[in-house]
Amino acid sequence: MDKNKSIKVGISVGDINGIGIEIILKTFEDARMLEFCTPIIFAANKTISTHKKQLNIHTQTHGIENATKAIQNKVNLVNVWRDNPRVDFGKETKDGGKFSFLSLQAAVKSLQNDEIDVLVTAPINKHNIQSDDFNFSGHTEYLEANLEGESLMILMTDEIKIGLITGHIPIQKIAETITPGLIEKKVDIMYQSLIQDFNIGKPKIAVLGLNPHCGDNGVIGNEDNDIIKPTLEKIQADGKLVYGPFSADSFFGSGSYKNYDGILAMYHDQGLAPFKTLSFGNGVNFTAGLDKIRTSPDHGTAYEIAGKGIANHNSFKEALYTAIDIFKFRKEYQELVQNKLTIRK
Repeated sequence: MDKNKSIKVGISVGDINGIGIEIILKTFEDARMLEFCTPIIFAANKTISTHKKQLNIHTQTHGIENATKAIQNKVNLVNVWRDNPRVDFGKETKDGGKFSFLSLQAAVKSLQNDEIDVLVTAPINKHNIQSDDFNFSGHTEYLEANLEGESLMILMTDEIKIGLITGHIPIQKIAETITPGLIEKKVDIMYQSLIQDFNIGKPKIAVLGLNPHCGDNGVIGNEDNDIIKPTLEKIQADGKLVYGPFSADSFFGSGSYKNYDGILAMYHDQGLAPFKTLSFGNGVNFTAGLDKIRTSPDHGTAYEIAGKGIANHNSFKEALYTAIDIFKFRKEYQELVQNKLTIRK
């Protein structure tokens, strides 16, 4: 990679009735952001202009035919649609979902074709985006279906990284979904990601238990003793620094999370509730395990404040920085591995 070449960051705008476009435009109001990357927004000029007028934001965008035409030091805008959809700030509408998918679809295609280096996604509404073309429970599942690799959702800041053994599934299906194979796979993905994406040489990973108090020796469930503990012992025997299971209720309050490079929670709210309590507004959602890099802010569409000009763009900005950092770390790692292979030959 040419070190003088600016990293191309593709950006999908999310629900056009939410705060996605606002946090994107606010991020690039600061022209210094263009020193870090070349942004490429996938949307349409008319839709972006509607938001600018409503929010009194003056970020200048440069229209391009496709991502290959992106110009450094400009906020590039690929016109994905020619329609001029109605923007109903703060409302869940069919168009809100339709055009959020068109933006995402175009950005992912560009990512597949190596026209952009990384993808940062603004929030979608998981309900109104559903269609014949998008039948997924979220970004993570859609990306896994369209990119190479197996995904792991990681919510992160500089101080904490929490991955999820199970993702967007109903509570009643969690216990039956957690198997030794699934645990091993998710540990492997996090372990490899901590090495190649975050430059951590020998990662320490903590795994949370499934049941309250890790089942209290079978009093409150047997999964921790019968499935999780033996699986972790097997992984430890292979040389990985993986510890647990830990009782989730005390793990965060005691500050134990600070002793580990990564944490794996058994299910969505077990990991995200403490994470957002500790880090809301500054956290980043990173999809690990895939051949391409995607990050997003740690919040949703925030309909309740859409169109009011008060959305905080810090999490989106952190998502952008994180994507750039991971891209650089991954490039360095790949070069290191390639050099080792060349020396062995």
